[in-house]
Amino acid sequence: MKISRLISIIMILLDKERVSAHELANIFEVSKRTIYRDIDAINLAGIPVYSTSGVGGGFEIMKRYKIDQKTFSSTDISSILIGLSGFSNIIKSAELTNALTKVKSFIPADKVNEIEFQTNQIQIDLNQWISDGNVEKNLNIIKLALQNYNILSFEYTNAHGIKTERKTEPYQIILKSNHWYFHGYCYTRKDFRLFKLSRVSKLKIENSFFKPKDYQKPLLDFTDTWTSIQIRTTIRIHKSIMDRVLDFCVYEDFTSDGEEHYIVDFPLIENDYYYNIILSFGDKCQFLEPLHIRTELKNRIQNIANLYKD
Repeated sequence: MKISRLISIIMILLDKERVSAHELANIFEVSKRTIYRDIDAINLAGIPVYSTSGVGGGFEIMKRYKIDQKTFSSTDISSILIGLSGFSNIIKSAELTNALTKVKSFIPADKVNEIEFQTNQIQIDLNQWISDGNVEKNLNIIKLALQNYNILSFEYTNAHGIKTERKTEPYQIILKSNHWYFHGYCYTRKDFRLFKLSRVSKLKIENSFFKPKDYQKPLLDFTDTWTSIQIRTTIRIHKSIMDRVLDFCVYEDFTSDGEEHYIVDFPLIENDYYYNIILSFGDKCQFLEPLHIRTELKNRIQNIANLYKD
């Protein structure tokens, strides 16, 4: 992860007078081009690093510049530790472990208890309730490819069950709505594509590299689009599934209907995904209106029942 590498580079430069790009590249097992970009990022962050060329040249932090423990407030350190700890649950690496250790070294002795208390107030656990070892494995493969500009090859199964072989330049790992994705340039489609990790199989790093293209991050906020195609529907639910329905609604959408049930103003898009959500509520949910969706649900329920006829 880049943030941990940047912190490590800063600590190395503070500890040594001068370090070459070649030495840093060997330490972190990345290309010298990656190190040059990291140094640019460190300079942009306000830490003055300059370079000298020739024999014995390298990078060093300007004389008389010093990072001390007062650089970060207790809130700053707590926020960094919370973020790094959350990712360390799912992405296991020496970089993250080292970054956590080095950030903790900035904690003044008289602030240890305060920062520990603040850090423990929020816990981020990105692991699924039922562990999927392939996700962690694939994340680390993609992470390594991102660092070294390796091409990735894999099999990809789309939403309709069609499997294709792909070769892709990886550009970004994304966590969206409890699902992991990576964004990259697909040679098969000759365009940038977003790949869901749960649909990726046989992922491996190729012994070939790519030169990064002009890159635009993927559009991930479809709020306006979804809002424009949603329709308001009415369902009656048992109180036992209220927490599940609240994943799609707010409390203001609920009206009591006796002691055991609620009438809910439920936002729905007419596609398989939303029909399956309603059906997943089982006999704890009754769809009331509009009529044509109620009829479609009855047809789908009948088709399911037909599968179990003797």
